Amino acid sequence: MKYLNQSVIKELDAQAYQTTAPYPWLGIPEFIQAERYQALLDSMPETTLFDENFGHKRKFGQASHDRLALEYHSGLALSPAWKEFMQELKSDHYKQFIKRMTGMNRIDLRFHWHYTPRGCSVSPHCDAMRKIGSHIFYFNTTEEWQAEWGGDTLILDDGGEFKRQSSPKFSDFKSAQRANATGNNSLLFSRNGNSWHGVEEITCPEGQYRKVFIVVINKLSFRRSLRNIFSR
Repeated sequence: MKYLNQSVIKELDAQAYQTTAPYPWLGIPEFIQAERYQALLDSMPETTLFDENFGHKRKFGQASHDRLALEYHSGLALSPAWKEFMQELKSDHYKQFIKRMTGMNRIDLRFHWHYTPRGCSVSPHCDAMRKIGSHIFYFNTTEEWQAEWGGDTLILDDGGEFKRQSSPKFSDFKSAQRANATGNNSLLFSRNGNSWHGVEEITCPEGQYRKVFIVVINKLSFRRSLRNIFSR
C-alpha cells in the first residue's frame, strides 16, 4: 500500500472508537503517508470539474450547505496520484479497516470532494439514515490556511435533547469538540441518533477554499449486493 499508513491503522482501537462520546468519532493524524499526502495536495481536482451547490433547501429548516461539489466516478479526469489513492480506498484492505472500526460488515463506499468558499457553512445536522458514517480527509495546509478562518468539523453534543428532524444553532449545543481540518488529518465518525456535526461560517479570503475529500460509508442495499455478486 503506497498511500495508507499501515502503522497508524494498526494502532487504532475499534472498541475505544465505538464507545466515544457523544457518538463514535476519531481525529486521525497522518492516515496518509506524508510524501503521498503531498502528492495528493499538489494535484487536487480543478474547480472547473465541480458543480455549484448553493441555496438548496434542506429538510427540517436547516440552512443550506453551500459549496462546490464533485462526485467520484471511474471516468473522472484525475491525476495519477489521485487515481492510485482511489484504488487503495476501494481495496479490501481499506474496507476491512472501516468494517473493523464501525462494527458493520455490509458497507457501500461513495466518494466526493467539497470545496467551500468564504461566507459558507455546514449547518448542524445528523446524516441520513442510509449512512453508517463518513471518513473526511482535509486538504488545507497550515501554511496556506489560518486557524481563524474556521473550517474545523465540530462534533456537537446535544445531550439527547434535539430531534434529528430539527434545526438547532451551533450555540444551542451543550458542547462542541473540534476535528483539526488542516494538514494531514482525517476524521472518522459513525452516524447514530444524535450524531450532530457541522462547520461554522468560513471567513477565508475570496478565491480560497476549505478543501475536503469524503468517503461516505453507506449501508449496502440488498439490490446492490446482488449486483456486486453478479458483476464479478
